[in-house]
Amino acid sequence: MLDSQIIMEYQNKVLAGERLGENELRVLINISDLRTLSDAANKITRKFQGNKVDVEQLANIKKNYCSEDCVFCGQSAFFNTGIDSYQLLPAEEILKMAKKAKDEGAESYCLVAAWREPSEADFLKVCNIISQIRDKVGISIECSLGFLTTPQAKKLKELGVKRYNHNLETARSKFPQICTTHTYQDRLDTLHIARSAGLELCTGGIIGMGETREQRLELISDLAKLEPEEVTINLLVAIPGTPLELQTPIPFEEILRVFAVTRFALPKSIIKISGGREVHLEDSGEELLLSGANGIISAGYLTLGGNAMNKDLEMIKKIKLETNA
Repeated sequence: MLDSQIIMEYQNKVLAGERLGENELRVLINISDLRTLSDAANKITRKFQGNKVDVEQLANIKKNYCSEDCVFCGQSAFFNTGIDSYQLLPAEEILKMAKKAKDEGAESYCLVAAWREPSEADFLKVCNIISQIRDKVGISIECSLGFLTTPQAKKLKELGVKRYNHNLETARSKFPQICTTHTYQDRLDTLHIARSAGLELCTGGIIGMGETREQRLELISDLAKLEPEEVTINLLVAIPGTPLELQTPIPFEEILRVFAVTRFALPKSIIKISGGREVHLEDSGEELLLSGANGIISAGYLTLGGNAMNKDLEMIKKIKLETNA
C-alpha cells in the first residue's frame, strides 16, 4: 500500500473517532510522505480544534538553582550556566505581568517555579498570587510547580486553577540519561494526583536531546494513555554549561513527524509548540500550526526570550488562523 493510502486510512479512522494503536503510530512516524502526513494532521486539527490557536504566556515566578539534575536545564544547581536568579516574585509584580498578558491577547497564564516541589510557605504564597490573579485579572490560570501532594492539588482546584503542567520530558527508556534525582514514575504520579483532584493536565516533553525516533514514539504513546487536555512539545535549546550544550539540533523533518503523529494520537488535545520555537523554526511555527499543532507560548520562556506577542499574532493571522485577541 502507498504511503498516501496508509495515511488516508489512518486519518479516516481518527476522524471517525477511533484511536490508533502504537503499531499504527509507528507506521506513521516512519512514513516517507511528509507532505501528506502534514496535510492529514491539519485536517484532524481542523475537525476537532477548529481554526483557533491557543496562545499562552507564562511567568517564571521563581528563577533559582533547582535541586534536580535534568541535563537540559539552565536552572539546575548541578551546572554552571551563569543565569540570573531570584526567589519567589512579589504578588504585585506577577499580577502586573498577568494583566499585561491578558491585555495582549493571551488565552491563559501559567505560573512556573524552579524547584523540586513547593515548601508549605511558598505554596501558600503561590495560592495568594493565584487568588489575586483570579479576582483582579480574570485570565485562565495554569500552574507548573513541580511535584504535588493530593491536598495541594485539591487546593489549586479549589482556587480555580484550570490546568496543571508537569512534563514527562522524554521517553521512559531515555529518562535515566536525562535525570537521576527523580524518576519517570515520579512524574507520572504527580500527573495522576493532579487528575484525581479534578485539574486538567498539560504534559509533554523536549525533543532533540539525543533520543531515537522510536523513543519519540514511546513518549507520544505514553502521552496518549494520559489523554491530557494539552500537550507541550519543546525543541531543545542547548544551553552553555549544561551536559547537552553541544547537542546537534534535530532536523525539521523530525520535528514535523512528532507534531503530526501526536495529532493522530491525540486529536482532541491542544498541541502547543513551546520552548525553542523561535530558535529552531525559521517561520516561528507557521508550518507546524498547519501540521497538527494548534497552540504556542508567546513572549518568552523560563530562561529564554521569545517573540513579541504582536509578532506572533500577526504570524497566526498570516496563515489564516484565529486567536482570542
